[in-house]
Amino acid sequence: MKLLATTVVSLSLLASASAQPNQAGARSASAEDSQVIKIARRGSQPSRQGPAENFTGAVRVDPLFGASAPARASGALVTFEPGARTAWHTHPLGQTLIVTAGTGRVQRWGDPVDEIRQGDVVRIPPGQKHWHGAAPTSSMAHIAVVEALDGKTVEWMEKVSDAQYDAPVRAQAGATPAPVGQPRPSQRAIGDFAPKLAEITDNVLYGDVWERPELSKRDRSLVTVAALIALNRPDQLRSHFVRARENGVTQEELVETITHLAFYAGWPNAITAIAVAREVFEKK
Repeated sequence: MKLLATTVVSLSLLASASAQPNQAGARSASAEDSQVIKIARRGSQPSRQGPAENFTGAVRVDPLFGASAPARASGALVTFEPGARTAWHTHPLGQTLIVTAGTGRVQRWGDPVDEIRQGDVVRIPPGQKHWHGAAPTSSMAHIAVVEALDGKTVEWMEKVSDAQYDAPVRAQAGATPAPVGQPRPSQRAIGDFAPKLAEITDNVLYGDVWERPELSKRDRSLVTVAALIALNRPDQLRSHFVRARENGVTQEELVETITHLAFYAGWPNAITAIAVAREVFEKK
């Protein structure tokens, strides 16, 4: 019996001794893992639709990063289709918006509506009631960065009414107003040589077709660019690449469109389109 007891005690001590290095190794691995650079690949995190109770219109939210203690900031890429916007809301520690595509709107409660465009950075102070979203005829995408206070990042309020959304946009400081009677795009390009064609183009194509609500301007730009690539029309592609960027289509999406069409429209057309795209994008 003494021999048996001694054996049991010895085995227990051995098991305990072997467990301690394993636990220490796990703690060491965890600490080391917290210091490693981590890359979240594009598309690795699922998108979701902006919930109807907090947004008006079509809104897509792509998570970018979450808060990792001791940091408390998180970020997401939010894409608004034309006319879409958030409800009124506040952030306990404020919010930073980085506009990555298109044209949008932002408004603090009691202030006029401000226009925001690609490249603009918007800083919203803590506790300020506000909303933000796309312009009526253009999509808009921004990266939104917020910090959590006691685990909370936002307090949602009532929806933005159509009357509030349609309010006049405040004139930008230092902006030069467009001259009265300024020629429209086709009038400037060909109006002196083919005035009727310029009139039809501006009034029918840009004044009517491009303003129809059944397709967003972003979608119309993608359709138009795809058609011009397939038809191998580099001269028209230049202006429509610029228009597509203004309408919220990203450079990456345009390059992917060309890549996709290489298999349908032909390799030479795709190579020509890529050369035009490079020329246009490098000027931006």
